[in-house]
Amino acid sequence: MKMPARKSPRSVANGPGQVRVIGGRWRGRKLPVVDSAGLRPTPDRIRETLFNWLAPVINGASVLDLFAGSGALGLEALSRGAASAVLVERDPILAASLLATTQRLQGGQAAKVVQADAMHWLPTQPRSSFDIAFVDPPFGQGLLAPALAGLLPLMRAGSWLHVEGPIDEPVILPGDWSLHREGRTREVRHALYRHRPVLTAGDGTPAGVDTLPNGPAQPDVLDLERFAQ
Repeated sequence: MKMPARKSPRSVANGPGQVRVIGGRWRGRKLPVVDSAGLRPTPDRIRETLFNWLAPVINGASVLDLFAGSGALGLEALSRGAASAVLVERDPILAASLLATTQRLQGGQAAKVVQADAMHWLPTQPRSSFDIAFVDPPFGQGLLAPALAGLLPLMRAGSWLHVEGPIDEPVILPGDWSLHREGRTREVRHALYRHRPVLTAGDGTPAGVDTLPNGPAQPDVLDLERFAQ
């Protein structure tokens, strides 16, 4: 997770830090995080919650970690059974660190590290490429809306989208996307959305068939700060 420069980085402010893989084949593996202004890896509690939500669909998935930063989300997905992950990071030092990390992991070849500006990279990619995407742009730079606009054509029917951002930043998606779960800390809202393909009946009219696993009638809202107390 990247925050604006005025926000103090959390665990890497005084030099290289680490993030821990919390589940799957690399469980407990500590991954290095280089010192980078504003870099704040997604906390363990949010990752654990997110991947509990994704557990039924993670196996064999094609994953995109946009604005990858530490790569914690993309690598956690691979650890838990995703077939492949593309990690896009603009900062060349962070990208080089991610590449070195994947080369040290057994099975890390399933990760592809791309050193590129996400906004320039998205339009060059084939449509319908990914089953799951993680979107966590730097805060306060107005990147969320254009990133989503460029990303959605790359998502497959029935795919899943996780977005992290400031509490007060709206997430606007087309009508075939719906909120599945969300959680909050004091500063951050993270939410998982799912795509509901609308099939057509024989006469060409929308049939409204939902091909995804059933969820609750209302999204669960988790106050992670409360649980941490």
